[in-house]
Amino acid sequence: MPKKILDILPPKEKKLTFSKKGIQSKIAWPKIFPGKKLLVLLFFFFILFLSLYFKTPKVKIKIWPKTEVITFQLKVQVDKDAQNLDFEKKILPAKVFEVEKTFSEEFPATGKVQKYAQGKIRLYNSFTTQEEVWREKTRFVSKEGKLFLSKNKIVVPGAKIKDGKIIPSFVDVEVIAAEPGPDYNIGPTTFSVVAFRGTPRYDKYYGESKEPMVGGGEAFQVKKSDLENAERLLEEKVRKEMEQTINNEIPSDFLFLPETLEIKILDKSPLAKEGQEVEKFLFQMKAKAMALAFKKENLENFLFEYIQQQVPEDQEVFKESLKMTRSLEKIEFPLSKAILSIDGSIQIYPKLDLLSLKKALAGKHLSEAKKFFEQQPEILRIEISPLPFWRKTIPKEEEKIEVEYPIID
Repeated sequence: MPKKILDILPPKEKKLTFSKKGIQSKIAWPKIFPGKKLLVLLFFFFILFLSLYFKTPKVKIKIWPKTEVITFQLKVQVDKDAQNLDFEKKILPAKVFEVEKTFSEEFPATGKVQKYAQGKIRLYNSFTTQEEVWREKTRFVSKEGKLFLSKNKIVVPGAKIKDGKIIPSFVDVEVIAAEPGPDYNIGPTTFSVVAFRGTPRYDKYYGESKEPMVGGGEAFQVKKSDLENAERLLEEKVRKEMEQTINNEIPSDFLFLPETLEIKILDKSPLAKEGQEVEKFLFQMKAKAMALAFKKENLENFLFEYIQQQVPEDQEVFKESLKMTRSLEKIEFPLSKAILSIDGSIQIYPKLDLLSLKKALAGKHLSEAKKFFEQQPEILRIEISPLPFWRKTIPKEEEKIEVEYPIID
């Protein structure tokens, strides 16, 4: 009987359907009985368990050692002429930072002075052909009754005679009000000579102003106390700003010693004089600031080297716990050297041979590992975290044992 030949069926084609949303595909998948699904799921978890248990096991151990705080006290010298850190002589290289700056600020004048109105009178002479010299402070009165005085002597030219008629001569006279105040700021007007009242000369000598009298009233004036106050206030501001300026000039990796800050006022000049009639005036000041600073890194390296020499060989230094205060004992001027007194403290903890520790723990049960640590007097507490979490033993491979030491709260 001939054998029946079965063709290998090609993969079932995707059936495409069309909708308004676009092409959709439908694939016919072989049906699996519910019991088979459960077996597949259990098999998957079994493989995952074996993978975690045999291929990826590791353990993380955190160790808190017992710590001790040690204190120290020493003196170091910072020197701008030193090139390198000198541990034996306790010298740190330093640098002098300098900055110069000019400041200017406006200040009010607080003094007040009464001002006299001033102007010019054209004085006419139609009385005599002879030249006359009148004294300073000759009095002139305006038709409004305001009295003004000549500022200087007056040379009055003689009048001219032409065709039998007298032609008045004239001279311009600078005058100032007899009293201060704005009431004397009068407009153009006519004047008479007070001394000639009741005499034939009174009508023959007369004056007139072409421009208003000005300047009468109250004006500000610079007092001596204004200059002194401006100097004091500006110097206070200069010193504060120079300190901030030099702080900004010093790099962040340097330690600035505020006690070494030296500010010199190089020049100061008010742009006004005592008695000057101004409402406000400028005061200028030029200053120079200098300060000594040194690198933080040099100080830390010096301190750790110094501390390490004081610590027993079986102990380590926890650098992050360093605390210190420093004070300045001495400064050498011109600014070049300073002596620092340093008080500090730092935590130390026992050294631990991590390689030997891993060998001692490899393959041990977790309970054995805990007992092992309990027997170590230098250990304060531990925390063991296995992966996967259900493992009860530490891996035999040392590279799968991760130790975090020291942990210091």
